Amino acid sequence: MAEHNVMQILALVRNLIPGYQQAVAGRWDVAEVSRDAHDLEGKTVGLVGLGAIGARTALRLKGFDVRMLYYANHRRSPAEETTLGVTYARLDDLVAESDVICLALPLMAGSKALFDRERLNAMKPGSWLVNTARGAIVDTDALVAALESGRLAGYAGDTWYPEPAQADHPWRTMPRHAMTIHYSGMTIEAQKRIAAGVEEILRAHLGDQPLPSDYVLVDPTS
Repeated sequence: MAEHNVMQILALVRNLIPGYQQAVAGRWDVAEVSRDAHDLEGKTVGLVGLGAIGARTALRLKGFDVRMLYYANHRRSPAEETTLGVTYARLDDLVAESDVICLALPLMAGSKALFDRERLNAMKPGSWLVNTARGAIVDTDALVAALESGRLAGYAGDTWYPEPAQADHPWRTMPRHAMTIHYSGMTIEAQKRIAAGVEEILRAHLGDQPLPSDYVLVDPTS
């Protein structure tokens, strides 16, 4: 998923989709594509959420020479911030300063429609938003309006609300998007890791052994 985040950030900033569409359509208008293509280098990337996925995204972005801000409920230690190359910021400051915002937080009571019309309008004009977290973190109609008005330069996401998305979901046809169909965590290698983890859990359960601690989300005995 961290790799998918970086891929979608680059697809938006470098204006990949229109260039690809020209190639398929047999067109060759470099000026049309390049007028909305930018360097990622030197940009400010804001990470909302810095758990396992957000942290791995930060590590992969370090090589692009970007300034990285992050907002999370639990601030990382100074040593972790240095390793990841990130600086803590309040959410409103992150939104106002970031050229690219990447959402990497769970869907919960406080994050549903976190990026509503007001917060989308608070983003830098011409900035980009990437969301491989959960579709419902972004207000569906407000996002469409922000893209149609040109307030946002683009949106890329791997998650929708609801899922699977209906054929007429407005995110399918909104301008300047690079949506995918929620497969970011389902590479061949990831599926092998999932299968191995399930086998490990089942063997522990059937053998009356404690489950590996990193697989336990809720412990009913505690």
